[in-house]
Amino acid sequence: MSDINVALPVVIMDDFVVFPETVIHFDIRGRFNLAAVELALAANKPVVLMSKNYDPDSGEDVIGTLAEVRQLLKVSSHVMRVMLYGKERVMIDSFKTGDKICSAKVSPLVHDDDSNDEEGKMEEDVIIRLLKEVFEEYDRSCVNVNDKVLLKIKKCNDLDNLIDIIASNINLDYEEKYKLLVIIDPKERCRYLMDRLSYEINLAGMRDEYRNKFKAAVDNNQKEYYLREQLKVIREELGDSDTGSEADEYIEKCNALNASEEVKEKILEEIRRFKMVSANSSESSVIRTYIETLLGLPWDNESEDNNDIENAGKVLEKNHYGLTKVKERILEYLAVRQLAGKGDVPIICLVGPPGTGKTSIAKSVAESLGKKYIRICLGGVRDEAEIRGHRKTYVGAMPGRIIMALKKAKTGNPLILLDEIDKVSNDYKGDTFSALLEVLDPEQNEFFTDHYVEVPVDLSKVLFICTANTTSTIPGPLLDRMEIIEVSGYTENEKYHIAKKHLVSKQKKKNGIGTSELKISDSAIRSMITGYTREAGVRSLERTIARICRKAAKQIVSGEKEKVSVTGKNIEEYLGKVKYEIDYVGKNAQVGVVRGLAWTSVGGDTLEIEVNIMPGKGELLITGKLGDVMKESASAAVTYVRSLSERYNIADDYYSKHDIHIHVPEGAVPKDGPSAGITMATAVLSAVTDHPVKAEVAMTGEVTLRGRVLPIGGLKEKLLAACNAGIKTVIVPERNRKTISELEEEVTGGLNIVYADSMEEVARQAIVWR
Repeated sequence: MSDINVALPVVIMDDFVVFPETVIHFDIRGRFNLAAVELALAANKPVVLMSKNYDPDSGEDVIGTLAEVRQLLKVSSHVMRVMLYGKERVMIDSFKTGDKICSAKVSPLVHDDDSNDEEGKMEEDVIIRLLKEVFEEYDRSCVNVNDKVLLKIKKCNDLDNLIDIIASNINLDYEEKYKLLVIIDPKERCRYLMDRLSYEINLAGMRDEYRNKFKAAVDNNQKEYYLREQLKVIREELGDSDTGSEADEYIEKCNALNASEEVKEKILEEIRRFKMVSANSSESSVIRTYIETLLGLPWDNESEDNNDIENAGKVLEKNHYGLTKVKERILEYLAVRQLAGKGDVPIICLVGPPGTGKTSIAKSVAESLGKKYIRICLGGVRDEAEIRGHRKTYVGAMPGRIIMALKKAKTGNPLILLDEIDKVSNDYKGDTFSALLEVLDPEQNEFFTDHYVEVPVDLSKVLFICTANTTSTIPGPLLDRMEIIEVSGYTENEKYHIAKKHLVSKQKKKNGIGTSELKISDSAIRSMITGYTREAGVRSLERTIARICRKAAKQIVSGEKEKVSVTGKNIEEYLGKVKYEIDYVGKNAQVGVVRGLAWTSVGGDTLEIEVNIMPGKGELLITGKLGDVMKESASAAVTYVRSLSERYNIADDYYSKHDIHIHVPEGAVPKDGPSAGITMATAVLSAVTDHPVKAEVAMTGEVTLRGRVLPIGGLKEKLLAACNAGIKTVIVPERNRKTISELEEEVTGGLNIVYADSMEEVARQAIVWR
């Protein structure tokens, strides 16, 4: 302290004490005090704060506080508002009263510190913890201290500073606070402070006890009994005697309800209203329905989850064949949810074609976790009230589907499947997708408010799984809140195993056919997959098996056959002629004919693109019911080929004297997308140069005007279609190499996959140059 042994200005404190490490604002009066703070601020000196009870003739040691003047504001000619920061306790060595100010010389206080040794440090830590505990009890019982102060006290680990902070923030009179200032030894000061805190805590307890006794002095029981008897007589006269018994029943249920006080208070408030209205009024029915809805919700009731990941894996494996990556992702999700706790994991959204097992996966997850399973179909939902509910003031109002699902589940942590979330629509009644944002946002759904219920409901314990066929119709903000898991179409081999292990036995049981009464051979199952169904999933396959079971059941019941055997040779007797034929690859290379690969909602397909050149005026004809994107790809392909005229020795006036016709067969089927770009470019180049294209080659990829090959999607389905058509070589974009590497061997096996990043490479691999 550099100001020791220097005369410092003195401020005499009348009715409060400033402790070290504290900041205080107060109004200062008196000529000497005003002059002292003005001098201290101007000279950048501290001031000495002394008690009004100072007696220089007493011979006792005098303790004061050395403080820094941080701010000074003139309120009037005789009053100033000052902000002081207490720095430390000091001993007053000498005091002098001058003409304008009082001054004093001070010296620092020294006390024995035994906290340096290990035992002393341990003792000080115990005292600090005990003091904090006593203060917390004081805060709860007597006065609510500012949160910032509480945080400061919590973080403080110095006994001296902790005592001063607490002392400056509790309700003690001047004499008690001054005593806390002048006690030098921290431990003795702490004992005195804890005595005062304990006294205040006991005083507060006695005050509350007497207050309750005085309130209980009024005989509420007699008053309530008298009023109830009067109300009972009135209701009997009006014919509403049943309302009272119903209300009593509701009160009993409310008291037994496992819910927060806020919920119970809301229910009791509605019960009081219910008692006051006539049983014959429409309002009585509205209130009754509302009360029963609130009493029927699970609130804080939860079922116990089965967190055994191995069990979940076994259930998924038992109920689903294939889908290895999907199962792995589901198990990862469950493991993370188990570790992270409620609602801290994104919502799962299973995206894939129809019939690929998205809904059944959700059922299996619920089964493996031991959760209640509730399905909500959102297809065609266009009213926001379907999600959030109607205001209960409307006639026929009811809660939204989420609340109704919880009521049906009777537990606060079920698995809710939001099926077909991509088919939600909007109209003038509100934005349904925006209503789903709150439901599926882990940061918000802890306090989901239904318009009908009007009380926040905790959805953070609910495991939401959504399903969709595509993400293109789902808004970005909602998509961002969900964890997307792709459920792609099944391979033929996967369909075969699914049918053999699951579908055949399921349909036999459903149609009442014994295990030995109907035999469906492996060849029959494969014939159904290739010749009677064309889909990414297995829904049509299951219907086809059901059709065979029904015909077999008829033969068995009529006595025509005792046992039915369906094979690849006699399957037409049960299903009729083959519906679908695979467009197998041709044997001979042709000019202007190239086989492309396409993705559809029911899986992959192959399509031949044909190009004819004929004399004309340079027109470009594009047919086959193509979309705008595919037409643009055709134009880009023609432009690219025209730019190669000099390389392939094509006359300058060739394109002005010839018409180019690009056609994609199956003209009744709409087609679109950029992935046929390199196919059309290869077909045009073949037709213009009169060189044939290899028959066993298929390709897919987007083309640019400069001949670059860009990546595309749906490769798994496209490669499966190529395998089925007997294609040996498939040309794909170089930038899809990573996607190909992640596919199963079952998909890529037997195919020679060629990667190309330019049309030059495509032409070199596909065209037979003579």
